[in-house]
Amino acid sequence: MSDIVVNYSSNILNGTLETLKATSLARLVKPGMRVSLKPNMVLAKHPSEGATTHSEVTEGVIVFLRELGIDNIEIIESAWLGDNTKRVYAACGYDKLSEKYGVPIYDLKDDKIRRVKVGEYTFEIFEKALATDFLINIPVLKAHCQTLMTCCMKNLKGCISDREKRNFHTLGLHRPIAMLNAAIQTGFCVVDGICGDLTFEEGGNPVTRDMIIAGQDPLLLDSYCSSLLGLNAEDIGYISIARKEGLGEIYGANTKLTELNSENKPLLTKSATGLARRLSSKINEDKACSACYSALINALHRVGGYSGEKISVGQGFIGKGGKLGCGNCTSGFERYVKGCPPKASEVCEFIYSLTAN
Repeated sequence: MSDIVVNYSSNILNGTLETLKATSLARLVKPGMRVSLKPNMVLAKHPSEGATTHSEVTEGVIVFLRELGIDNIEIIESAWLGDNTKRVYAACGYDKLSEKYGVPIYDLKDDKIRRVKVGEYTFEIFEKALATDFLINIPVLKAHCQTLMTCCMKNLKGCISDREKRNFHTLGLHRPIAMLNAAIQTGFCVVDGICGDLTFEEGGNPVTRDMIIAGQDPLLLDSYCSSLLGLNAEDIGYISIARKEGLGEIYGANTKLTELNSENKPLLTKSATGLARRLSSKINEDKACSACYSALINALHRVGGYSGEKISVGQGFIGKGGKLGCGNCTSGFERYVKGCPPKASEVCEFIYSLTAN
């Protein structure tokens, strides 16, 4: 079987089924198993905006598993800091999907936490992510304003507590993300490459690629997917660290890649990170959580033309003073936007006020 299967299809449900039939998944799962599906439900935006997993991809996985006689299926996720998972499920059509197939959806923020030690870390991981017999990771392939990209490996952050999510940013994101993949066993990955946002993880600037990508090795898939965003895999910290830790393989000449419907293959896109990098030059960041950082960088993008003093954001500014800040961590600053995270609209208003002055 192929290490990676890529299908170029605009029919999301059928394309997902076609992809899975060309993979090894049928040999990995057995009737009686408890199978947990982990999509990317980061915030309450419809998948067409490029931030969340299409329900049709997850539906394709459910239909495929049901055809194999697997009935004990559940969907698990926790939204990012500042959003409600149940609201996200509804916005993305997962409540209807749950009703249609009788598959329960769980907000992991309501789940019990287990502390798991891996190397120098002790992670707070939700019980359901650890107790399952087989975890299928269903991320969105998209850019990320701090880690350059997010796909299989980073999607496991939805399996940790909100407190741990904050801690990951304190620890620098990359090494914790890599080591989390040693703590949580991923059985298989199905990547939603339909229209991921190629600028920010929050969505709003989707680029249609109509791709479903699948395979067993999260690191291998992430290293392959990085090339689709115009990135070098070794430039992405958590990929480089995971490779050194022996957590998987890196995409290369020896990888067996199968492409389906290659006549629909899209043109290669330019690097997704140029705009985010330019905007980040206007930010003074220290241990910022993704929600705060993303709100600020998106606000800078929307306002445009800001050339004033850098705006500080992140936990590293707690108890410190300064001029301009974003989020409650900068409450000691002369001027700052309240919130944890602050509302994007309020960040925009704040930057507009600075521009006006």
